[in-house]
Amino acid sequence: MTGSFVLPLLLGLPLLGAIFVMCTPKAETALHRGIGMAFTVITLLASLTILLPGNYQPTAAGYQLVCDIEWIPGLGAHFKVGVDGISVFLVLLTTVLMPLTLLGTGQAIEKNVREFIAAMLVLETGMLGAFVSLDIFLFYVFWEVMLIPMYLLIGIWGGQRRLYASIKFVIYTMVGSLLMLVAIFYLYVKGGEVLGAYTTDLEQLMTVALPYNAQVWCFAAFALAFAIKVPLFPLHTWLPDAHVEAPTAGSVILAGVLLKFGIYGFLRYAIPLFPHGAAVWAPTIMVLSVIGIIYGALVAFAQDDVKKLVAYSSVSHLGFCSLGVFAMTTYGISGSIFAMLSHGLTTGGLFLGIGVLYERRHTRRLAEYGGIWKQMPIFSGLYLIIVMGSAGLPALSGFVGEFLTILGTFIAGDTLPAGYSIPMPRLLGALAATGVVLGAIYLLWMFQKVFFGKLDKAKNGKLKDLSGRELGVFIPLVIGIFLLGLFPRPLLVVMEPAVKKFTREFSVRVAECDGPAHKFGSINCDKNQAAIQGNLDALSRGANGVQKAMGSVGDDAARAGGAAPHGGTP
Repeated sequence: MTGSFVLPLLLGLPLLGAIFVMCTPKAETALHRGIGMAFTVITLLASLTILLPGNYQPTAAGYQLVCDIEWIPGLGAHFKVGVDGISVFLVLLTTVLMPLTLLGTGQAIEKNVREFIAAMLVLETGMLGAFVSLDIFLFYVFWEVMLIPMYLLIGIWGGQRRLYASIKFVIYTMVGSLLMLVAIFYLYVKGGEVLGAYTTDLEQLMTVALPYNAQVWCFAAFALAFAIKVPLFPLHTWLPDAHVEAPTAGSVILAGVLLKFGIYGFLRYAIPLFPHGAAVWAPTIMVLSVIGIIYGALVAFAQDDVKKLVAYSSVSHLGFCSLGVFAMTTYGISGSIFAMLSHGLTTGGLFLGIGVLYERRHTRRLAEYGGIWKQMPIFSGLYLIIVMGSAGLPALSGFVGEFLTILGTFIAGDTLPAGYSIPMPRLLGALAATGVVLGAIYLLWMFQKVFFGKLDKAKNGKLKDLSGRELGVFIPLVIGIFLLGLFPRPLLVVMEPAVKKFTREFSVRVAECDGPAHKFGSINCDKNQAAIQGNLDALSRGANGVQKAMGSVGDDAARAGGAAPHGGTP
């Protein structure tokens, strides 16, 4: 047993809250909501201690706050958790969104309130656990734990077609999960042969040399599970149904956090464990990402159900994230992580706003609205900022991530490591950029249909503006959207060491003639040292370019925010 107990405490708090709330009388709904809010706020405060001086070192590239406890000795499984620049802000995103979600939607749940709060708290434990796991078996456990409460949220508290949507969600997720489990078993057995002892430790398994063909198929198994979760076109069809039928709280957490596990899974597991498989499948994933960006935007524009419109917008926005990851540049990966954070705030805010309107009007059809600004000016103004943030307006959060992912893709051809190729990266970047334009069109069209025009529906004339409780939800989101847009540099500084470490390790491994597969005797070839050195030189040039460029982005953002410019960093 070694390390810090900050992260185990973070995982235990919401789980303790779930147990506590289930021990209270079923009729005490106000008490249930209070317990849920209390434990999510305490968990948020505990998560903020991660960034305290002495806990997290922004310049360190490796895992921090690591806690390693022997869990199942017979399997070699450990309860091993830690964070780095790739995961730390996703942990904070989770702990920020959860109390805001309960505050904004808890009053809308009238039946089985105790069970609803417990499900939300268990879901938070599962999400946090999956983000901090450094043991592949532990990650899989948390991956499956997340499935159960989300299934219940949709199936119990959802709309009229909730059973269909919840079962479809489970089937899609389980198909990918089972294939990933098969690949985990294979990796586990081969790891035992190479290491001399069976283990599920992620860092040790990353040193295991799999044959080239095994990497290709194991990556495909992992990639299918993660692509479904993103969701990547054409595996996205479960998402609109899940969003439409889920309660507002389920939609906020699904879009704000759960979809991020697809991108995170690629970064943390699929690519590091199977780099040659990643090199083989990268062109396919990038092309599908661009198709998803454009397809999601076009289909969103055709929707009359505002919830389904935002659901398809997620297909488009998450396409940028997967595109940035497989561009395999510091720009692209940093932009992908940043875009995930922005998407969590903006799309979570969009769904919370839909919940506000639905509670008042009990309809999601765009045709039923119009002229809302006259009745709800405060809500309309705040929602406009969220819409603009989602559309990628400069000085708001969405701009930075989309800009970096597109730029990272556009320049990928100049910095790609040997053994890794992307078809026409500049064309892919240019096509992805059209998604930004299309996104602005459908989001502004949606806003115009709901908030502007004639107030010709009698029920709309009776709408009341935001209450104090609802203001407490939207104001923090809007502040976060502005802060990320105006001051991206502090976050990018923290991401930089981990992202550079990721790209460096990938470049070294993918440049090997057949990876280290000769350990199994599958192919007898020497390592291509010249290619490896070339990759490292290219990475160095790329990192210097990122440092200069992001110094410029940080300066521009600082000027926009009225602050003194800063120099340097990716």
